Amino acid sequence: MTDFGFPLLYALGLWWLGTGVVLYLDNLPRRTFRWTMLGGIVVLAVAIFGFALSSLHEGRFAAYVGFTCGLVIWGVLEMSYFTGFLTGPRKHACPQDCRGWRRFWLAVLTSLYHELAIVATAVFLILVAWEQPNQVGVWTFAVLWLMRWSAKLNLFFGVPNLNEDWLPEHLRYLKSYMPKRGMNLLFPISITVSTVVVVLMVLEAVAPHSAGAAAVRLTLATTLLALALLEHWLLVLPLPDEALWSWALPNRHHDDSAGEQGSDAGSGGLFSVLLRHRPPVTRGDVDRRERLASGL
Repeated sequence: MTDFGFPLLYALGLWWLGTGVVLYLDNLPRRTFRWTMLGGIVVLAVAIFGFALSSLHEGRFAAYVGFTCGLVIWGVLEMSYFTGFLTGPRKHACPQDCRGWRRFWLAVLTSLYHELAIVATAVFLILVAWEQPNQVGVWTFAVLWLMRWSAKLNLFFGVPNLNEDWLPEHLRYLKSYMPKRGMNLLFPISITVSTVVVVLMVLEAVAPHSAGAAAVRLTLATTLLALALLEHWLLVLPLPDEALWSWALPNRHHDDSAGEQGSDAGSGGLFSVLLRHRPPVTRGDVDRRERLASGL
């Protein structure tokens, strides 16, 4: 239980809580984004320090610290994108006649600065933890990075669960780069490769030579990868997941029908959180719906 149960629950809980925090902050008025990022910079500095310190130690506690710091570092980087502080040189919709590699390049330009920042951060974290006994922070960041790119590519090629109103206002142009399709050729490859890696990591975690702190590190990273795999499935399965983070969305009304909730299903969590973000429903919107329902 100590080597497997607790790490699994910890990774699951931190994923759930981290996603909720990001959703809550992004639901605040845009004027608060500056303060969000100022606080994020402080948190980022603390997380980097914790990451570096934990990489020097092999114990269970160091594994939890390294995992937490890797996830927090990723979360701050994601917030820098979705608040609009670090995106890319292109901030316009994709031209309707744009196809092929040009469309892909224009899509890359929408987040180029952010992607370069992620690459630089990954290189920095690898160098900090190079040949150190605790690599779980690097594994955490790598899982989040690779699975996010997999999710973004699947969204670019097209998946069923896309919404027209899930992006914040200042990022609405991104929806023009992501078509709604029943399936794309990359999705089964993403699912198959991820599933195989999860199975291999589980086998390594339960192996006799991976007892103690090594099993904890592997369990934490494997759970995160399994959650990323789940989020990929949510791109194609009509399963509502907003209820998981209803506490983080205080301005939303939850009086939608079950059918409406199903149609809004999409990928949640830290890998693609806010890729289906929907602006809060205002009182005016509710009044308009009531007038329409009554025939006024």
